[in-house]
Amino acid sequence: MTGVPASAAGGTGRRPAPGAKLGAAAVDQASLWNIANILTMIRLVLVPGFVLLLLADGGYDPVWRAWAWAAFAVAMITDIFDGHLARTYNLVTDFGKIADPIADKAIMGSALICLSWLGDLPWWVTGLILGRELGITLMRFWVIRYGVIPASRGGKLKTLAQGTAVGMYVLALTGALASMRFWVMAVAVVLTLVTGLDYIRQAVVLRRKGLAAEQAAR
Repeated sequence: MTGVPASAAGGTGRRPAPGAKLGAAAVDQASLWNIANILTMIRLVLVPGFVLLLLADGGYDPVWRAWAWAAFAVAMITDIFDGHLARTYNLVTDFGKIADPIADKAIMGSALICLSWLGDLPWWVTGLILGRELGITLMRFWVIRYGVIPASRGGKLKTLAQGTAVGMYVLALTGALASMRFWVMAVAVVLTLVTGLDYIRQAVVLRRKGLAAEQAAR
């Protein structure tokens, strides 16, 4: 005899103590609040703040646009670090998988739409970039049963070029820098098209292989 009551010892044949289930739930809930997810949440919160700053005072005040650029820069920096932290320290969660791409597209989409609304960026550029992002997202879901299309180096360069170009357009630049941002955006548009076509190629190949494997297994 150990002197410990069976209920305290957690003997067999008894229902688990309510605290055990609550403890597990608490651990699962706590895993949501990791640094990677917090950075993603910060990026989501920054979106409306960024829009208000960019459109403040008619959208053409250099000071407000400088603050808008600062908010956009913070969002881009968190985008770099949250995914890296999640993969490096095994902090990947279902919330992060859903919220991270939403946050990415929300900050970039709001910036492009606002810039076109203000007349700083042609609408066709905004439509092309947003159309590509939406199309690639839908395509990933189309082939997800056969596998996941990983982010390519070209895709990462595309994101960097887009972020740099949009950031330059957010700032009230003049002179040579104002001319330079046109060419940076041109590079971003080219990379957007090229990487989009490459993702389509990968999706078609992945789907063909998946269909072939299914037929072979029958």
